Amino acid sequence: MEEHGLSLWIYVGVLTLMLMGALQRVMPLHFSSWPALVARLWASVLMEWLWAFWPAALLIFTLTLGLAWWLRSARISRDALLAPEGRAICITGCDSGFGKASAKRLDALGFKVFATVMDLSGEGAMELRSACSSRLSLLQVDITRPQQVQQMLLAIKTELGLKGLWGLVNNAGVCVNFGDAELSLMSTYRRCMEVNFFGSLSVTKTLLPLLRRSRGRIVTVSSPAGDQPFPCLAAYGASKAALNLLTNTFRHELEPWGVQVSTILPSSYRTGQPGNELYWGRQQDHLLLNLGPALLEEYGEDYLAETRELFQEHARNAAEDLSPVVNAIVQALLSPQPRVRYYAGPGVGFMYFLSSYLPYSVSNTFLQKLFVKKKLMPQALRRQSGLGLQAGVVNNNNNNNNNNEEEKSEQ
Repeated sequence: MEEHGLSLWIYVGVLTLMLMGALQRVMPLHFSSWPALVARLWASVLMEWLWAFWPAALLIFTLTLGLAWWLRSARISRDALLAPEGRAICITGCDSGFGKASAKRLDALGFKVFATVMDLSGEGAMELRSACSSRLSLLQVDITRPQQVQQMLLAIKTELGLKGLWGLVNNAGVCVNFGDAELSLMSTYRRCMEVNFFGSLSVTKTLLPLLRRSRGRIVTVSSPAGDQPFPCLAAYGASKAALNLLTNTFRHELEPWGVQVSTILPSSYRTGQPGNELYWGRQQDHLLLNLGPALLEEYGEDYLAETRELFQEHARNAAEDLSPVVNAIVQALLSPQPRVRYYAGPGVGFMYFLSSYLPYSVSNTFLQKLFVKKKLMPQALRRQSGLGLQAGVVNNNNNNNNNNEEEKSEQ
């Protein structure tokens, strides 16, 4: 009995430590570092044990953590925000999507907004001119071109004078990925890295002196694809993984300067070209033109066609209301204590919880069903499978014939 009671108290203690670590993971609570490290160490051990021997406890823990997270989120949403008047922010990628919607909201709140666009005469720029106040300044910037990034800096410094820049929203990015990692072209990997990683790095380094001067904020719009191995998103996910690590490094290094850094992790939204079904058709055509014949033969054109259809279906089902992401950007810029990460959209926080605290077999099964669900195998594997089935049928027939001959000889 004493041993049983001691074991019970050990498990209760471990569960408490795990809860502390989990709470720190999803909420900005101020625990010292070593209890959180111990909690996370024990969390993986205990979760595996609970899954194997006591699944009900796993469900209870999940519900408890979910309730605590909801209560904390509700309280944070009621906290008073900082006043936006007199503060200047720069947001990249405002031709469409999150950037354009955020520029409108931030201008309406009273910010001085520097909004970068690729085309000053494009629809997005024209819409911002007509919808926003005179406080908003449009800047034509391709973040992959250092000269244009420097021109952006000069324009901002000219207008602000000796004042610092309160916030930078790294929003500009591309998703040109299509197909399996082996099928993705090297130019696709380079393009994603050039825009999503190097472009954001260039803008951040360029504007950091102004951000340090005002002890301001850096808000980076990233993607769960940078943390989770979604199929058919290797190039895009790799660039976002690099961006996530860079953002985390900036957060640690800029803390002594008083600059606070946050990451926005949106769920699936219909933005820019990836939200257009025709876009994925063009991606398929481009891949077919540039893919080697041997590789195309092994995977098959029908395999690529299914990938296109899955991406198109995903685009059709993506959410059109961008307000969860825009709200998260506003919170990150104006909250007295901004979070490290904002899970913007339904299911994102739950997905991160599963991947962090549930056994790999469970979280992996969930993730496989979350994005594109491929049903068709590559053509070469289908052929092998077909040959295997045919060989099995032949072997069965031979065995049956041999058995019949043995029976006749015995008679």
